[in-house]
Amino acid sequence: NKAKGIELSGISSDKEEVSLDESISNIDYYSRSDITKSSSITLIDFLEEKANFQTRRSGEFGGIAGLSFRGLNTGFYKILINDTEVYDPSAPGSSFQIQNITLGGDDLFFILGPCAIESEEFTWQMARDIKEIADRLGIPFFFKASYDKANRTAANSYRGPGAKEGCALLGAIGKELGIPVTTDIHTPADAEIAAEYVDFLQIPAFLCRQTDLLEAAAKTGRGINIKKGQFLAPWDCKNIVQKMRHFGCETFTLTERGTSFGYNNLVADMRSLYWMRQEGVPVIFDATHSVQRPGGDGTTTGGDGILAPVLARAAVATGVDGVFMETHADPPNAYSDGPNQVPLDQLEKVLTSLTAIQSALKP
Repeated sequence: NKAKGIELSGISSDKEEVSLDESISNIDYYSRSDITKSSSITLIDFLEEKANFQTRRSGEFGGIAGLSFRGLNTGFYKILINDTEVYDPSAPGSSFQIQNITLGGDDLFFILGPCAIESEEFTWQMARDIKEIADRLGIPFFFKASYDKANRTAANSYRGPGAKEGCALLGAIGKELGIPVTTDIHTPADAEIAAEYVDFLQIPAFLCRQTDLLEAAAKTGRGINIKKGQFLAPWDCKNIVQKMRHFGCETFTLTERGTSFGYNNLVADMRSLYWMRQEGVPVIFDATHSVQRPGGDGTTTGGDGILAPVLARAAVATGVDGVFMETHADPPNAYSDGPNQVPLDQLEKVLTSLTAIQSALKP
């Protein structure tokens, strides 16, 4: 039913403006009086009675943090309640492309690589080895390595070659091997340097609320991956999303990497993946950092790396757009985060299991 005050135009999936009548066959408009006259106790109950809709309830205890809606006969509904858009995390429309990878599409993508750039030779070899595995399995991936481990537990711990040298190396690897690359940035100045060489800029969890850093990253025009702080509830990610959109950036993702659970421990709550996806952006699960025991080894971070594949499988089954996993040819001798990295000789088996789970979930 045509409702007064509704503009009958829209944007199609290929970003061209079309008549709304060409893209959907009907608009249902419900007024306050319609809801009042029904037997429903709440707005949610009212919507659940309507054909072709199902509601999903979520949120912190005692409240509703968000609602999503899925139409049974169409790919996507845009719902407005009091002029506020309600996103459907299972619907298309929030995806974007970086090289050959669609973030938020139908296929799972991966972020793979060692924790740190230990040397030029080491980093090249890791990139070649991972690419060989990914090509064999036919999976899309970003190669990841950090040029500066800026938040090490001890002052004398290895950090890396620095922004300029490290990003130039990653850029050369990406160009030579034909793969997109990613790394984490720590300052607005880093964002400018990294954007020259790197396809996908990562905001560390500890810095996810740093407005100046988010703004600098957004202004580069690169894709941005923002890790949720260990101190944040999943529904608090809405503030990060609002900041990025305020800065004009729509090509960004959120990453779950565990939540502080007492001292020297993290817990990965699979419910958070669902709640984070309600913000309408692709969501990644960081399997290796989720099993960390921060500062648990005294002067270094410990962890339970054997559990990283376990949590990754749970995340894919729950529903996620991408999986982040650090990997190393010799984890016990890694310069950083060795206890949590997946041994390179086990990586193919782990990736095979994850893609099999995602395939089983497809309709």
